[in-house]
Amino acid sequence: MKSKDISRRKFIKNLGGGVIGAGVVLSHKPLKAEDQPAKDENKQNLARLNLTVNGKKVSLDIEPQTTLAQMLREKLKLTGTKVVCNHGECGACTVLLDGRPVYSCHMLALDAEGKEVITIEGLMEGEKLQPIQEAFVKHDGLQCGFCTPGQIMAAQGILNKNPRPDRLEIMEGMSGNICRCAAYPKILESAIAAAEKAE
Repeated sequence: MKSKDISRRKFIKNLGGGVIGAGVVLSHKPLKAEDQPAKDENKQNLARLNLTVNGKKVSLDIEPQTTLAQMLREKLKLTGTKVVCNHGECGACTVLLDGRPVYSCHMLALDAEGKEVITIEGLMEGEKLQPIQEAFVKHDGLQCGFCTPGQIMAAQGILNKNPRPDRLEIMEGMSGNICRCAAYPKILESAIAAAEKAE
């Protein structure tokens, strides 16, 4: 007498064929109008932003949720501004907004409307380094270099506020910038050297 039980192998084989068949049928199902993304949907959500970046007037359309860091890196290709934590905690994305240091990953680009942004690329005058950049090179104020643009911009922000800050002012002003390599002694030395060179 033959067993009427289906073997496990036959069951899985038949099940697999059914799943594949259903997948083929479903893959040919036409999309409804409401399932298709609207072609102009992104354009309708864009907002116009006008600001000055590194001395140049900039006008562009961006999504309202775009951060200043995203706009600088993705739209303007100013990749010297680094995004590390993306939570406004490490300072690697520091830029100057109207002369003051800000975390660009923690700020909407639209909040910079009508303002002036300076990035690490904008500190240089042609091929000429600013004193703070020269100090970081001369005093070896970096290791891996990833946080260095943010460190330099934070230090420049301090010098903008007070060209001759003391050691404590520099330490307090740069306390929001993290260096994972722990190059703090050299970073501090670089910032102090730049302050001493300031007229």
